[in-house]
Amino acid sequence: MIKKSSVAFMKAYEMIRDQILNGELPRGTKLIEEKLAEEIGVSRTPVRESIRKLEQEGLIQQKRVVNPTETDLRNLFQVRILLEGFAARSAAQFLGEEELVELRSCVDIGRHGSPEEIMTANARFHDIIVQATHNPFMIDTIARMQSIIYLFRKTVVYHKRPFLIDEHEQICEAISSHDGDLAERLMKEHLQSDLEFCIHLLK
Repeated sequence: MIKKSSVAFMKAYEMIRDQILNGELPRGTKLIEEKLAEEIGVSRTPVRESIRKLEQEGLIQQKRVVNPTETDLRNLFQVRILLEGFAARSAAQFLGEEELVELRSCVDIGRHGSPEEIMTANARFHDIIVQATHNPFMIDTIARMQSIIYLFRKTVVYHKRPFLIDEHEQICEAISSHDGDLAERLMKEHLQSDLEFCIHLLK
């Protein structure tokens, strides 16, 4: 049986997270536990726990919705570039045909889908590659960054960063060809381009 406290926590966590991700709680907004608890219909404890978890995920800093500086962005992407570059190299070595078919499908959706479908396909594209490492520590590290990564993924998709899907296709082709060196280099360049695009929009 699921405890009421767990239900209240998930309700609070999901509502606060979604309000941040969809922009209802703008960057820099100070989070007030009493107000959020009243709006969500739970006690302050699950709200406090939710804020703590969202701080760990990078969406909240010092009880404010994160308003990343250029340095914050560069630090975040530096980690992603290192880990996902390695993941692309691993994918070129280990990815099976079934995963390759799904990777190609993600590229196709990226070209022809709605913004919501492209968002989902973009996330899945990167997830397939990360899972190819078979390294639980690496997978967990990236998983804990997912909420903040989502914010920047939304930026590149909805603001239609040039060549985004072309780069996905090139990465996919390098992985299909089992060219680890090329796959790693292309993934690093791809994420570097995401970074520069997000920084440009921040300014």
